[in-house]
Amino acid sequence: MAVPDRLPIAVVGGGLGGTVAAILLEQAGYDVRLYEQTPKLARIGAGINLSSNATRVIQRCGLLERMTRQALLPDRFDQREWNTGEFTFVLRYDEFPGRYGAPHVIMHRGDLQVLLNSGLEPGTLALGKQLINLDERADRVVLIFSDGSRAEAEFVIGADGINSRVRELLLGPETPVYTGHVAHRAIFPAGRVEGLRLADACKWWAEDRYFLHYYLTSKRDELYIVTGAPIAWDGDDFTPKPTGPQELRELFEGFHPDVQRTIDACPEGCSVTWPVLFRDPRPCWSDGRVVLLGDACHPMKPHMGQGACMAMEDAAMLVRCLEHCDGDFRTAFQLYEAQRFERTTRVKLESDKHEWMRYGSVCDWLYGYDVFSVPITAPESALT
Repeated sequence: MAVPDRLPIAVVGGGLGGTVAAILLEQAGYDVRLYEQTPKLARIGAGINLSSNATRVIQRCGLLERMTRQALLPDRFDQREWNTGEFTFVLRYDEFPGRYGAPHVIMHRGDLQVLLNSGLEPGTLALGKQLINLDERADRVVLIFSDGSRAEAEFVIGADGINSRVRELLLGPETPVYTGHVAHRAIFPAGRVEGLRLADACKWWAEDRYFLHYYLTSKRDELYIVTGAPIAWDGDDFTPKPTGPQELRELFEGFHPDVQRTIDACPEGCSVTWPVLFRDPRPCWSDGRVVLLGDACHPMKPHMGQGACMAMEDAAMLVRCLEHCDGDFRTAFQLYEAQRFERTTRVKLESDKHEWMRYGSVCDWLYGYDVFSVPITAPESALT
């Protein structure tokens, strides 16, 4: 049941973090509208890892059981030298439920999005809604969309990614910075790698590049590869570009034969090159009736696989803070940022190093984090 005498909460960006925020808000009794600029849902995107700190959020959404029937529950994550294949570390994912109280899950991002959308109340999600402006008034925010339509909300949650329009309206224009590295991504039938049983997840490390592969389904019938490599990128148009297997062969020449066979199995036309972008963390996640979460406020390099996980944690903590403050969103926004800034900055800086798990890492602080039970502490501004 919606909280009475209140305008809806608007969530801009129907990706993973925004959808989780909408689900948890509805569970808390709020009326929510989720606006996504994509006109039609499709199985697009890449593979995604959700570690225990995120799957416990999925569990709170009531969707973990369905997720684990569809997704891969990997047994381990191998770290290997790029040429010799020597194992430098093995992370035991099958120990996560006992150690952290929730599993590690791998699946296709598009499948995860469909699963999350099923947890929304009917009528919550509106497609084809590209935000162009926000008109903040004394008692509401008016959202203005490119199709000429408008909507009113008590406050707005910007969950619209690294190229966030909400962030731009809140903080001003800011072009993402190219890191100097790209990620090649491809998904194809695992049966194409004939006669080779790959590990559930494996990362091959060289000094300036890596090659990562893992299965995407419980049947292990779909394989995902993602790389990181230094490549010059001309201009400020960061639209992903198609890539042929030959480019992968050249970039990963000399890598282990298992890597070469995996590249050879990659069909023409299925690989895409994505520029890896970043922004520095900024301690300004909200202003007035607008607040940010996920990549809209703390985009990070993909080297720890925590971008989506941090967005889900953000969503859960934001809802906790709203409940803690009895719906006083201005106080809740300050409280939310105080809980999340240090942790998300630590993950971002750790990811920037690109050393995570190569030779093993202390990881309880990351995977053992329970966003629903950590104490909520007041920001310094509230104590002075």
